[in-house]
Amino acid sequence: MKLRLALMEGKSQLVFLIVALSCFPLLGLVVSKLPQEEVDALKQITSTMGTKYWEFNPDTCQVLRVGLTPQPPQGANSSIQCQCNFPNDAFCHVVKIVLKGYNLPGSLPPELTKLSYLKEIDFAYNFLKGTIPREWASLQLTSISLLVNRLMGEIPMELGNVTSLTYLCLEANQFSGSIPSALGNLINLQTLILSSNQISGNMPLSFAGLINMTDLRINDNNFGGSIPNFIKDWKQLNRLEMHASGLEGPIPSEISELGTMLELRISDINGSNQLFPDLRNMTNLQKLVLRNCKLYGEIPAYIWMLEKLEVLDVSFNSLHGKIPATIDGKNLRFIFLSSNLLSGDVPDSILKVGSSVDLSYNNFTFQTSDKPTCRDDMNLHLNLFRSSSMESNMSGNLPCHEDFHCSSYSSCLNIDCGGKSATVKENDGNIFYEGDGDIEGGSAKFFLDENKYWGFSSTGDFMDDNNFQNVRYTVSLVGSNLNEFDSTARIAPISLTYFHYCLENGNYTVRLRFSEIQFTDDDTYSSLGKRIFDIYVQDKLVQKDFNIENEAGGVQKPVLKVLNVGVVNNHMEIRLIWGGKGTTRIPRRGVYGPIISAISIISDSKSCTSHHRHHIKPYIIAGICAACLLFIPLGLILRTKYSKGRKKGSKGLDIQTRTFSLKQLKAATDDFDPSSKIGEGGFGPVYKGELPDGTVIAVKQLSSRSRQGNREFLNEIGMISCLQHPNLVKLYGCCIEGDQLLLVYEYMENNSLARALFGQEYYQIHLDWSTRLRICTGIAKGLAFLHEESRLRIVHRDIKATNVLLDGDLNPKISDFGLARLEEEEKSHVSTKIAGTIGYMAPEYALWGHLSYKADVYSFGVLTLEIVSGRNNNCFVPGDDCTCLLDWACHLQQSSRLMELVDEKLKPELNLHEVETVVRVAIQCTNASASLRPTMSEVVSMLEGRIPVPESGSAASTYHEDIRFKALRSLQQEAQGHQNSLSGSGACTSNSAITLGTNSISSHKCFEITLDSKTS
Repeated sequence: MKLRLALMEGKSQLVFLIVALSCFPLLGLVVSKLPQEEVDALKQITSTMGTKYWEFNPDTCQVLRVGLTPQPPQGANSSIQCQCNFPNDAFCHVVKIVLKGYNLPGSLPPELTKLSYLKEIDFAYNFLKGTIPREWASLQLTSISLLVNRLMGEIPMELGNVTSLTYLCLEANQFSGSIPSALGNLINLQTLILSSNQISGNMPLSFAGLINMTDLRINDNNFGGSIPNFIKDWKQLNRLEMHASGLEGPIPSEISELGTMLELRISDINGSNQLFPDLRNMTNLQKLVLRNCKLYGEIPAYIWMLEKLEVLDVSFNSLHGKIPATIDGKNLRFIFLSSNLLSGDVPDSILKVGSSVDLSYNNFTFQTSDKPTCRDDMNLHLNLFRSSSMESNMSGNLPCHEDFHCSSYSSCLNIDCGGKSATVKENDGNIFYEGDGDIEGGSAKFFLDENKYWGFSSTGDFMDDNNFQNVRYTVSLVGSNLNEFDSTARIAPISLTYFHYCLENGNYTVRLRFSEIQFTDDDTYSSLGKRIFDIYVQDKLVQKDFNIENEAGGVQKPVLKVLNVGVVNNHMEIRLIWGGKGTTRIPRRGVYGPIISAISIISDSKSCTSHHRHHIKPYIIAGICAACLLFIPLGLILRTKYSKGRKKGSKGLDIQTRTFSLKQLKAATDDFDPSSKIGEGGFGPVYKGELPDGTVIAVKQLSSRSRQGNREFLNEIGMISCLQHPNLVKLYGCCIEGDQLLLVYEYMENNSLARALFGQEYYQIHLDWSTRLRICTGIAKGLAFLHEESRLRIVHRDIKATNVLLDGDLNPKISDFGLARLEEEEKSHVSTKIAGTIGYMAPEYALWGHLSYKADVYSFGVLTLEIVSGRNNNCFVPGDDCTCLLDWACHLQQSSRLMELVDEKLKPELNLHEVETVVRVAIQCTNASASLRPTMSEVVSMLEGRIPVPESGSAASTYHEDIRFKALRSLQQEAQGHQNSLSGSGACTSNSAITLGTNSISSHKCFEITLDSKTS
């Protein structure tokens, strides 16, 4: 019986096994997702496009490897999207292909027709050649993106058969000929982007039927005829771009009917002059650009009342009239009115905090130093260069300098644009070049070297780069064969003017040096860029459509343009202007506009002479001397009282504050030799020197026209002369002699923390985790001393990376006490005009002027996040609805992902517990409520592990209403919803990701304001 049962059980198991094995082929059919013919077609497609590597899993529809190298290029994006819910079909099918950013050198694949279910293709940012295959007309595609390739020839008329198409992007190729009228059959088309090609002819009349169009961009082409009237019928249009399209004006008056318009950008059109077009119905406008459109008349009053308007650019027209005293446009942050005929006074209404306003080259009332526009304490970018029509007076070109006069005249000037001051060996000897690499840029920037009478004016914001706080208007190329002289340059989006006043009259040889350092010389899409701009000298056009690459015979090669120029009114002006031509998205968004490496201006008849130094006015010297007679003894008395009461923190610091003679400091700095210059600040230049006893010093020299410098000179002496601590920079003494005001400090071998973290690559220092922790702790100890341990309770007011110096052992020392304030112990806070740097100021101080030592605690928290992340708070703008580094840190805290904040360079060596402690301390310090922030002595204890870090109490529900970010977030509204141009879908509408803090961030201040420190 048992045997029979065993046999029966064995038979059952055998039957089950047979049935199971017979089912395996069926199981295999279920697992296999794509038909073999589609798998084979994908291999053929990628081969036609030039891939060397192709690995694909048809079961998961996943690309395992693709491209020219085993590892993909940085930012490359590949995906195959399959859909499996087709009726009466057991298979999945390919519906979307993305192969973006791989530099594929082949051609567009006709084999796409083998994928009959295909809807979307994205082959952007490659190196593809040839034409668009006519075979594609048989597909029912909805989206085609071929952005940035080498495609050429005419656009095939067969594309007009793909009536399912809603998105077509052919930008940055070499298409030519006219647009086939058959494209008017694309009745479902919503987005058409043809910018940066060589398309000619008129816009087809058949386009009148494209009533679903929402986005048209045809910049940088060779179209003919007038701007078509049928655009008025595209009632859903919300974005229209026609920069240097070739079309002529006038702008159709019917365009006002497009009430859904969000971005209207038209520039550099030919044709007759016209009045400002009627746009009153475009109440939703966010960006309005009508640059160089031959407009005249007044700017309509309703323009200033558009509530959603963020960008207004009507520069390079003939507009006249006045700016209204009241401006209702609350979101206006970029106003470019350069090169018009506007007049009247500059109203306070336009001086909006955080905005950029360019009024250069106009007829406004001259702005004297007592006007609001000339205040040192304005929190905005304002360019007033040549904003007045005072032609008879040279000072008319220089706002806020009504007493300007030339005390001497020069016969030469050499500028290393975007570089450092240096002596360069040339054929006729050693030539000194003034460097402006330390001068941060801005969308409305005016810089003047008041000692040598030269400067620059820069206009424009790099649109679509997602960076509304950009101050990086210099670029550099690391690791090339170019010398340092040619590997740096200054750039500008619209206009860049260099000027030199107080020149001897006569004939000059002007040498303009250019090198294209933002494009590459290889077989990648980065080599496909095209930069075009115009060159003006003394207001005369000397070369139109200047192309550096063509002139130099390639990229990353210097080219010299030599001009003979006459000077009759003691000044020289060189202006570079972008006229809307060239690519704007290679190698990334926002790369375009004028660029220049160096300028040389040499007299043909006189030897090179330099200017004599300016003299500080006698009444200024008298005031400063009188104040110093009060401050210096007061500082000495307080130091004496302090040394009797406490010795803590001053151990071993026996150098006393003293006065130096000018002769001593000249000897120490080789007569302030430019090669000894180590920095430049709002106060003036800083030189390295050496005293006879071998002590190395840093000498800070007052800019002779800096009112800010006069105040800070007194404040610095009055504050820091009383203080001695290992984490505070030492003031050795000062000099007040003749026209000189100088402060003498200990020399810090490693410059500033900002340069070490964010400077150009050759300045950056590798700071390992233990060093960064030591720096954080040292800064905290210095602040704890100022707030709690010193007899004088001092609030620094400007704690940031540029004001922390590093000695030879990378020990941190707090510097720059020019804005410091004494805290009144009996008051919880004082009310004062704000001073400091946006992004580092505590909210209660920035918004209401309430100052306490907790403001420094907040700044320290922001600085600590910078040290941990290696990113600059003001210059790093992440995605995900975040406006700055601190905002991102709070976002990561809410999602328990704080470790993503840490600098990638530190990852292999991290002590995770220490990192978490430091980041949590930083979050505590930046609490929106001052009362909830720790004291600096508590911070030191937390960093050293003596007390635990409290749990943060901020609630996720209130995070997005946080007063710290509410104002900043408005600056980033346009960035919402955009993606990295190489990582998201829809290449033509995505934006480049902004990771500025990790690459080439300047070590200079982002949006610095230095306001009057008087109490209100």
